[in-house]
Amino acid sequence: MPGYKVHVSGSVVAGALVLLGLVNIGLYVIDPEQVISLFVLCVLGALFPDIDTDSKGKRIFYSGMLLLALSLIYLERFKWAAYLGVLAMLPGISAHRGWTHTWWAMLLVPMPMLILPYYLYGQPFPTLLPYYVAFATGYFSHLLLDRKFI
Repeated sequence: MPGYKVHVSGSVVAGALVLLGLVNIGLYVIDPEQVISLFVLCVLGALFPDIDTDSKGKRIFYSGMLLLALSLIYLERFKWAAYLGVLAMLPGISAHRGWTHTWWAMLLVPMPMLILPYYLYGQPFPTLLPYYVAFATGYFSHLLLDRKFI
């Protein structure tokens, strides 16, 4: 199975293809600051399926999650830090290549990025959708490279 470097590279390629496709058909206008966030989410999405095992990808993923949680705490966004903590624990309740390597997890895992901001802060779905798509694209690239769709 591919290692974390292949999954990171695959997610960057997949993210670039999706981004260029959306720009080309007029559904997305490039915002450089947002694009950086989208690519980070794409890479995190690609690393997520393997965080249920001891791997370099797991350490990178959780290092990023720790930085994000600490940033949220510093900004006094304790509710978001708590949600992040609960979501980060989910892979620990399954075996490797369990639910984290399924197509439905690819769609459900990033769902809190749409639902929580909508219900807690009234953020409209169109402003949240790029973040969901970025994470799901990275997740898809991981499953594709692991041959879960073949």
